[in-house]
Amino acid sequence: MSQTSDFSLRPATVLDADRCWQILQQGKAQMFREGKKQWTTTYPSRQSVESDLEHGAAHVLERRGEVVAYGAVIFDGEPAYAQIEDRWLTHGDYVVIHRLAVADEAKRQGVAREYFNQVMHLAALRGVHSIKVDTNYDNFYMQHLLRSLGFTYCGDVIYPQGSRLAYEKVF
Repeated sequence: MSQTSDFSLRPATVLDADRCWQILQQGKAQMFREGKKQWTTTYPSRQSVESDLEHGAAHVLERRGEVVAYGAVIFDGEPAYAQIEDRWLTHGDYVVIHRLAVADEAKRQGVAREYFNQVMHLAALRGVHSIKVDTNYDNFYMQHLLRSLGFTYCGDVIYPQGSRLAYEKVF
């Protein structure tokens, strides 16, 4: 577990599954309201949470004991990242964050920024000093956050549902 101030990042457990899914649904609803194409009616799904839990990727950010964010923190790579239409800054080990969502009641309070900072701290403890992320062209919130955290745009990665903007930060 990683902790700073009122926040702590920890692996999610099956007891967190309902809250994780609730937070993802809130994130999907916001994207739909704003006309964003990052997520669909079928992705992410409840099965995404269950798979993340099964593979040890599911992580929650707590603030004073309350789960306020959910994401998949992956240390064994992202296959789509091998086919980037440009190039990454590094070619060694890296951590990926997928499916990051912040609870509605915690939005615009620096929670996503804290999630990233906590993941970088966790990665550094494991000897990993690169974080790679992709986002959709219309996810301006995430693009702004990534730039403000010092990420570099590295090109596009291609998924079956389309290409995504790829970013990396070395720390």
